[in-house]
Amino acid sequence: MSYSSIEELLPLVQKPGRYIGGEINSIKKDWGKCRLTFALAFPDIYEIGMSHLGLQILYSILNNEPEIAAERFYAPWPDMESLMRENEIPLSSLESSTPLSGFDIVGFSLQYELSYTNVLNMLDLGGVPIYSKDRRENAPIIIAGGPSVFNPGPVAPFFDAFVVGEGEDVILEISRAIISGKERGYKRSGLLNLLAEIDGVWVPSLHGMKKKIKKRVVTDLEKWCFPSNPIVPLVKTVHDRITMEIARGCTRGCRFCQPGMVWRPVRERSTGALEKMAEEMLSSTGHSEISLLSLSSGDYSHIEYLLTSLMNQYYEKRVAIALPSMRVETLTEKLIEQIKRVRKTSFTLAPEAGTQRLRDVINKGNTEEALLATARKVFDAGWKSIKLYFMIGLPSETQEDLEGIVDLAYKVLREGVNRRQVTVSISTFIPKPFTPFQWQRQITIDEIREKQDFFKKNIRHKNLKLKWHDREMSFLEGLMARGDTKISDLVAKAFYAGCRFDGWSDRFQFDIWKRAIDDLGIKVNNYLGEKDTKDALPWDNIDCGITKEFLTEEYEKSLNAELTEDCRSAGCYQCGACSGDIRIIEAGEPHPISSRKRVPSPREAEITRLRIRFARQGKAGMLSHLELSSSIVRAINISGFVFAFSEGFHPHPKISFPYALPVGVESLCEYVDIQLRGYSCSPEDFTARVNSCLPSGIEILSTEMILPHTISLSNLIEGFDYEIHLPPAPISFNGSAPDERIKRFLKSDSFMLSREKKGSVIIKDIRPLVTAIALDTKEAIISMSVRFNPGGGVKPLEILTQVAGFDDAYAKRARIIKTGINCKE
Repeated sequence: MSYSSIEELLPLVQKPGRYIGGEINSIKKDWGKCRLTFALAFPDIYEIGMSHLGLQILYSILNNEPEIAAERFYAPWPDMESLMRENEIPLSSLESSTPLSGFDIVGFSLQYELSYTNVLNMLDLGGVPIYSKDRRENAPIIIAGGPSVFNPGPVAPFFDAFVVGEGEDVILEISRAIISGKERGYKRSGLLNLLAEIDGVWVPSLHGMKKKIKKRVVTDLEKWCFPSNPIVPLVKTVHDRITMEIARGCTRGCRFCQPGMVWRPVRERSTGALEKMAEEMLSSTGHSEISLLSLSSGDYSHIEYLLTSLMNQYYEKRVAIALPSMRVETLTEKLIEQIKRVRKTSFTLAPEAGTQRLRDVINKGNTEEALLATARKVFDAGWKSIKLYFMIGLPSETQEDLEGIVDLAYKVLREGVNRRQVTVSISTFIPKPFTPFQWQRQITIDEIREKQDFFKKNIRHKNLKLKWHDREMSFLEGLMARGDTKISDLVAKAFYAGCRFDGWSDRFQFDIWKRAIDDLGIKVNNYLGEKDTKDALPWDNIDCGITKEFLTEEYEKSLNAELTEDCRSAGCYQCGACSGDIRIIEAGEPHPISSRKRVPSPREAEITRLRIRFARQGKAGMLSHLELSSSIVRAINISGFVFAFSEGFHPHPKISFPYALPVGVESLCEYVDIQLRGYSCSPEDFTARVNSCLPSGIEILSTEMILPHTISLSNLIEGFDYEIHLPPAPISFNGSAPDERIKRFLKSDSFMLSREKKGSVIIKDIRPLVTAIALDTKEAIISMSVRFNPGGGVKPLEILTQVAGFDDAYAKRARIIKTGINCKE
């Protein structure tokens, strides 16, 4: 059976919500009114890409320009890719379903080296040749940006241009250059020449490896408060919350940390700007958590004030605040108390090394005493678990350092009582470009295995959980992080051999990579072995803003375990980041909390109970029950209404669905009961306001106020009516004709159905659950009424396959619509 569009494939894949688009705050422009189309591509699944702040920022900047249309692409999961290739369906955008090849520019965000095969897969699926040299005049310009671009060599042959540094500062220059070139009739080579003239842009075919490309830097974060209206994802993402970047850059100087080096200098947003951003983003998304993002959130100048201010403002709406990146010495009791006011977001502490000597070598600086004191504060404040991050394979590491990790893990566990949990996460050190350790060696796979085995033998407490990063993934990540243009042959060979999602342990195929390495004769030690500070490096044509002299000095300091203090307190070390016209932007003085207008407490208002009837149609039928309920909660939040919440450390809005609507089923008669505080409008006004904030395909049909003791929906409803529109011919079924099978079913007293659940097969008599069923062969529609009992119900798809006898692939293409409910008498 063949298919002609992504929409037809949705019933056949897991998590179809990844591919449907139509999210709140997504933008679909009229291409006829635009002078440039820009595809923003993220080489991982929707849930990962939608959690990335950078892509949201660029989407907002581009679409804020009336003459530019920016749309999104994410990597399809293997089940979807297989169907797309089988049916020759190209990778298309979420907004307008336009193939990747139909855009003027395609910009990839390279966050992680193990996503490179996904980049090639997306290009190939989108109808774009993977090599720049093979692209014809009408092919889009393919550009890459992100942290991996600080060593672009391993993917240089696949891209037409690279953006080095911070994208906000250059994205519109690139766009306007292409607009200008197109209007002057420039061919592909002429457009690349225009890009080559832009600071921070490397065009491999024109610049070669000799021209030094200096990174672009945003000097004033206050000018870039995008996005105030971020896209609200339809499926649960990795970071399902608002992300506010409070500062950029870090001056702690950890010698293994590439972000801490390449994103210098430190710049902060003012507290006033952040408070305004929080208000706008919460109002436009309906999220219930804010993440205050920075490489070291505790180093933000006014972190205690900001956290307290946001908590005071949004406590009644139960908005939680998360600090995802905290050094142990910056986590004060006041911060802990504020974080736990709404709900306890997770705590992760990163000692990195097991002994003070090694922490000094890597310039981590914090002490065991500080770590244990912080763990004690966290456990005393009510947290039951802490995550600890360590690295193995650090320069000068000894057996004593490994034993120190074990000792620290047990000491942290002892700081808690009553079955507290400590998770120890072990990753392998990778000597990344533009760090003082870029000349150090990376330990071998066998060495990693030996060290991991040591921890498996020595961390064996029931309340100590051990995790480690795949050693073969670490090997490959290091090879690509330190590779040159020759490694591009390896990436291409692995892609053609079937490698995808190499950063996912269940998809990683190291045997393919190993064969490709052997076939190409790659000498691994040339890339992962120790280097001399005078050696030429593959990334020498990139200027990250940090001088080689500074990195060399830090490397030499590490040999003597000599610390380098934070330059914000100890003075300038002449690293090069703050030279020229770049200035450090710090937050202004905080506004007194007492000067804020008091927000009337919704607790003072009575609870209003509403019963809502809504429809779910079209692509929205592919949302799971969790995705559907989250969309409704967010829409109500965006509309300005305030939920009543459950009590406890993890409060939830009071919302009650009587049943879960299966994925793939549309409905004209869904119901939900909610409880609000401070409600003061008509049901008609509520309906209109919330409908304006719902994603495409979900619509409230009616709203009514109900009394506290109104019978619950779950006790009221006993069954449903369905209308099933069968796919066009050829009809595919097993055995006798569906109408004959349905007649036999209606005449029978019982019908045993088999259902697989959690690895076991359940046999159930569904005949008493089907009160009516009829097939209109002329219209190709099945009408039926079903009911459920304490033992459960029957799914429409089961009726199609096991009663009517349609084969599974055909049945999944049917359009199933719930048309009515049946209530108890």
